[in-house]
Amino acid sequence: QTMLNRVGIDDHGALVGTMSGGQRKRVALAAALLTPAEVYVLDEPTNHLDTEAVVWLEGYIASLRAAVVMVTHDRYFLERSVNRIVELSRGCVYNYEANYSRYLELKSQRAEYDQASERKRQSLLRVEYQWIMRGVRARGTKSKDRIERYEQLRDREAPSSDASVASFAVSSRLGRRTIELDGVSKGYGGKTVVSDFTYNFLRDDRIGIVGRNGVGKSTLLGIASGTIAPDAGSVFIGETVKIGYFTQESRELPLDRTVYSYVYDIADELDTSEGKLSASMMLERFLFPPAMHSAKIGSLSGGERRRLFLLGILMGAPNVLFLDEPTNDLDIETLTVLEDYISTFPGIVAAVSHDRYFLDKVAREIFEVSDGGVIRRFTGNFADYREKSADAAKAGASAHKAADTQYPENNSDRGRRPEREKKPKFTFAEQREYDSIEDDIAALEGKIADCDARTAKNQSDFVQLNEIYNQKEAFEAELEAKTERWLYLSELAEKIAAAEKTKRTD
Repeated sequence: QTMLNRVGIDDHGALVGTMSGGQRKRVALAAALLTPAEVYVLDEPTNHLDTEAVVWLEGYIASLRAAVVMVTHDRYFLERSVNRIVELSRGCVYNYEANYSRYLELKSQRAEYDQASERKRQSLLRVEYQWIMRGVRARGTKSKDRIERYEQLRDREAPSSDASVASFAVSSRLGRRTIELDGVSKGYGGKTVVSDFTYNFLRDDRIGIVGRNGVGKSTLLGIASGTIAPDAGSVFIGETVKIGYFTQESRELPLDRTVYSYVYDIADELDTSEGKLSASMMLERFLFPPAMHSAKIGSLSGGERRRLFLLGILMGAPNVLFLDEPTNDLDIETLTVLEDYISTFPGIVAAVSHDRYFLDKVAREIFEVSDGGVIRRFTGNFADYREKSADAAKAGASAHKAADTQYPENNSDRGRRPEREKKPKFTFAEQREYDSIEDDIAALEGKIADCDARTAKNQSDFVQLNEIYNQKEAFEAELEAKTERWLYLSELAEKIAAAEKTKRTD
């Protein structure tokens, strides 16, 4: 029951067959994590989890005394939960002992090394080609060996790079009046999920919608799009508004249709910043080669369907994008292009998402939907929202504590004799630690400087570089902990000195 609650399943008596796909996935995740095992294999474990559940899962995985192998496109999750990344690219496997940010660095170094090797190969090929073309009078053994070397150089494949989705700028004109919500409310089964909410969308809005699973985030998006009628209040959608709605399940996809016919029926060609592009050209830009154009949509993988659905929405040239969990099942390359596309999109974007990286990069305002349909607005991206909401929670706790002090009848400890304030002092261990901690900090700073010097000397040795990086990271973490400890001990020393001074004055 505790595990179900952690992954967001409150109704423990519900039949699995009646649940949505996202709910079934959360139940399966809870069952997998409860199974005693030496190896856990998790396929997109953060999909359909809210932010609090993802943060909890990060900590839970860190505490497991087992190996964990997972497929995930959650970049913050990769950053904080893994110590090795295995990349599959064009039939090759690349292994990195790193988290996500370090993986990006090492991958860039590998690409630079491959490009340098290819430049050297092309240079050798030019020399050998000139030798071949001059002709050789006596073709002895040495000449045959050289010819074989030339053929090997010629036939060696150049390093390939991953294909990526090409971004393009296209939209329809958006008028002055866009979408206006006036006192809208909505409930299901006696439960209010949106309560008396008013908002007028601005033409350049970038809104992230967050909250626990089931509180009404998708409902709010549905009301704004006109697909869900509110119980109270009104919704105005301007005449020039053209909405592209990216839903969680991509249920609009006809599985019996071909990939090409699906896109062609939306638009046979599209006016873009690069000129007119046909449906087949757009498919190729979204990583659907000609051989896949005649494939049935039902034969595509979940990620390919999501990518095709996204292309279909953009082919409609919308000026308002409503995205409901857009990052589920999209690969990182497609996510990156979607984020870049949104950054240049000349219209409104509102996204329901639990992907913290996506919201940090895209959102300029956060709507938090909470129980009872209350919606609070925060200016900034997701990191700003987390900081402001944490500050608000601290302020609320301080206000509650102050009320208990001002009104003792609200205090459960009333009638208890007030405790005498304890005199600040060091324990024996703290005194020894305080006496030596500055030397410890200086030693750690020296070790970090040594790592930087070794890094400069070993630029071409990736194995050695990774080992030095891991050592430096450990030293930096230890230095941060020591610094925090030094601050605490210094403040305590100041309090002890002030108390001694007060005592002498008295």
